[in-house]
Amino acid sequence: MRAVLFANGRMSQPALDRAQLRQDDWIIAADGGLRNCMALGLKPAAVIGDFDSVEEENLQAPQLSGALLIRHPARKDETDLELAVIHAVRQGAQEIVVLGALGERWDQTLANVLLMAGLEAQGADMRLLDGPQEIRLVRAGQTLAVEGQAGDTLSLIPLKGDARGIDTSGLEYPLERGTLRFGATRGLSNTLVGHSATVRLEKGLLACIHIRSLPTNAR
Repeated sequence: MRAVLFANGRMSQPALDRAQLRQDDWIIAADGGLRNCMALGLKPAAVIGDFDSVEEENLQAPQLSGALLIRHPARKDETDLELAVIHAVRQGAQEIVVLGALGERWDQTLANVLLMAGLEAQGADMRLLDGPQEIRLVRAGQTLAVEGQAGDTLSLIPLKGDARGIDTSGLEYPLERGTLRFGATRGLSNTLVGHSATVRLEKGLLACIHIRSLPTNAR
């Protein structure tokens, strides 16, 4: 099951995000993310949060008929997006796509990126999408396949310490049993040389940022 979660951040290119959706996606809005969801003409199966960032009339909108509304207290330890992620995982989502999680507030953006790392023990494949940009994690023992086109940017950023035993293929600057140091910038701005690349990691945790090259008329 694939869950698509809408957060309350800015969607820089909504049309590109809309094109990534599938007909059978399970759609969840995290509080104010309901606006992003409705702006794309979508009906969420659930809306989760303390509802401090969503207008009451939106909660009563006809397109929300039948949606599950899960209200949490305003004074809580988790963000609305984290609550939505927890709900999706507990309901059996094996893949989670998050839209509207990257944007103008750096604290929220950083927290949303690190939120993916918190899913390690739960085994969900989570990614953040914003137009041509996608952020995924590569965990120890995993091989990540990246599909794109020549010229796409691919950056690898270690989280939770150094990332070791990195093997890559399909990139301009390949790594073989390489190490990327935590806090260093060596893994930034690599480039796909064809339509696909792979990243394998032996130890540590990597954030993989794929920035697709857009046609001139799509920018």
